[in-house]
Amino acid sequence: MKKIVSLVFVSFLGGVVSLSAYLFFFKQSNSEIIVANSKDKTDYFVQTVNTNTSASTTSTLNIDFTKAAETSVNAVVHVKNTAIQTVVDPYAQLFYGRRNAKRQYAQVGTGSGVIISKDGYIITNNHVIKGATDIEITLNNKKKYKAELIGTDSKSDIALLKIDATNLPFLTFGNSDFIKVGEWVLAVGNPYNLTSTVTAGIVSAKARDLEGNLKQDSFIQTDAAVNPGNSGGALVNTRGELIGINTAISSKTGAFVGYSFAVPSNIAKKVIEDLLEFGNVQHAILGVNGAELNGINAKGLHTTVTEGFYIGSIEKKSGAEKAGIQKKDIIIDIDGVKIASFSDLTGYIGSKEPNDVVEVTVLRNEKTLTFKVTLDKKESYHAKNFGFSLKDLTRNELKKYQIRSGAKITTIQNDELLKYGVSEGFIILKINNLPIENAEQAQQILNNKASNRVLRIEMLNLNGELERYIFR
Repeated sequence: MKKIVSLVFVSFLGGVVSLSAYLFFFKQSNSEIIVANSKDKTDYFVQTVNTNTSASTTSTLNIDFTKAAETSVNAVVHVKNTAIQTVVDPYAQLFYGRRNAKRQYAQVGTGSGVIISKDGYIITNNHVIKGATDIEITLNNKKKYKAELIGTDSKSDIALLKIDATNLPFLTFGNSDFIKVGEWVLAVGNPYNLTSTVTAGIVSAKARDLEGNLKQDSFIQTDAAVNPGNSGGALVNTRGELIGINTAISSKTGAFVGYSFAVPSNIAKKVIEDLLEFGNVQHAILGVNGAELNGINAKGLHTTVTEGFYIGSIEKKSGAEKAGIQKKDIIIDIDGVKIASFSDLTGYIGSKEPNDVVEVTVLRNEKTLTFKVTLDKKESYHAKNFGFSLKDLTRNELKKYQIRSGAKITTIQNDELLKYGVSEGFIILKINNLPIENAEQAQQILNNKASNRVLRIEMLNLNGELERYIFR
């Protein structure tokens, strides 16, 4: 292990990183999941429609899209991001003998965003603005604004921006838990750098878990046409309520061919409220581990139930254990929301805050039982390969060190690390030049380290000074 102390560093991104599109592959399919991107709490955040009624209950002959479209196009914006990349200039090295010759160039990407408050808060996808050094917003009336990045969450692929404006049109959050398969929806965005464009379709599926590199695992699937540039745009119902943030498409060509996917509004709303109040996302947990049921594993678990979440173990002192939930129980419903799969469970719990109380219905020995469970907060993330635990930074810590994100080391069980000067309270900023957004991301990278891979970790020490460590 080699320690290198440095007070000044230059981030280097190897290769050319495209801001225009991200490709994700299904493990058992030739289709691709393509991210649809081309190159203090306020009252309006809680204006959520908490009814389980649906536009799909209305006769299709009476459905009128014009009001929803008119409201939506004025609340959807064009997002232009510019990233300044620094690369080594091979020609200067070859012809002029300059060892550290570097050049900079601007890389531009575009996407969409949704105004969610009259004073200029805008929600978009994290991948739309990732790495951006400058963000420009263009309203539907062609007015342009510089945007401030308030916060991001890579797991949900949600980012929150702010522009200095007043009396803006905005969309109200709908309740994504109660949308219905077959319900009409509109997708609004800026595909191919066009102004706000509206397409219509129906909800094809709920709680869709997309295999691949997408971290969010509970999407709304629709057949509304979504193309490059739509990322971060609005998915609305026929009442004009925001029920999702368009994120990805299923395609072999890079253009829309049938299905698109959106982050549910309840998850997006919870993320932005946490970013505003805490500076990071507060993750609630039920305290159970297990697997979703299907026709194959149900036989091995000696149950006739083929839908639901089978509890294999319960975490000690968790809300689930305290409420009386037991191993081998099968979760079939939470707060009236059917739990048929793992993505149903994670999607619903992902929209809740720590200390929220939920009603969990389980099957136990063919009997239906309901328990009130107080959700716990996931406080610590253990990097088992390195022998230390991590936590998210508070808003005060971010302000104190004047940083946007990171993960704080809370406990160290590795004596070798202590010997080299790493101590509790150090803040991990980057791993192999990748900015660390939160403790969960850092844990995943560290725990997935291959034995032959070198990791370069940049940290702030207790004095706020930058230190670099190389782990082989």
